[in-house]
Amino acid sequence: MVSIIIPAHNEEQNLQKLVPHILSRSTNHDFEIIIVLSATNNDSSHQLKFNEKVTVISSLSKGRAVQMNYGAKVARGSILAFLHADVIPPDDFVTDMNKAISNGFLAGFFSYRFDSPSRLLAINASFTSNDGIFTGGGDQCLFIQRATFEKLGGFDDSQVIMEDFEIFRRIKGNQIPYKIIKNDLLVSARKYDRNSYLKVNLSNLVLLILFKFHFPSQKIKTLHNFLIRPVS
Repeated sequence: MVSIIIPAHNEEQNLQKLVPHILSRSTNHDFEIIIVLSATNNDSSHQLKFNEKVTVISSLSKGRAVQMNYGAKVARGSILAFLHADVIPPDDFVTDMNKAISNGFLAGFFSYRFDSPSRLLAINASFTSNDGIFTGGGDQCLFIQRATFEKLGGFDDSQVIMEDFEIFRRIKGNQIPYKIIKNDLLVSARKYDRNSYLKVNLSNLVLLILFKFHFPSQKIKTLHNFLIRPVS
């Protein structure tokens, strides 16, 4: 079984689009969806009703890493997939993950494209098909064999930002075989719409450099919040 874990904070509208999309296109697969709401979520996401494949729970502590670890603990699948609420997966999403794991890869990511006609964003997205300095970002949807995830100790709860890059650093450091699947997720461009292409890209580069030099995650988050206007 594949457990699709979706951390969410005030994402009711996106969840209403994302979850039916997955349910309608994965009917022949054994999977479950676990939506983990943040401790400070204050919209009506907790009232959403889908079907027996979908569970909505709430985290008792702050932080996306905490949410995803909580989802992993209650998940029943042998494959864990961590999907952002504003990312739409391709139709054969579950098939792709099962195939990659059965072929000997213990983890992986997806390439993506933006829900925008911007040529600049198309250039950004083109880099997600191959390994690079931004590989492992949350928009790429990490999937990982459950036993491998547990062996790594899951996400670092103390990592308040860039928890996706942090676990990828451990995946690479432990020489865990991973695959980038070239079957595009559809990623929201709302961060770029609310800020600007140049500002977001420069900010991402600065934050990644600080992360590479092991700056404390709380300081990186403080800088991120100063540079980037929130999208929700």
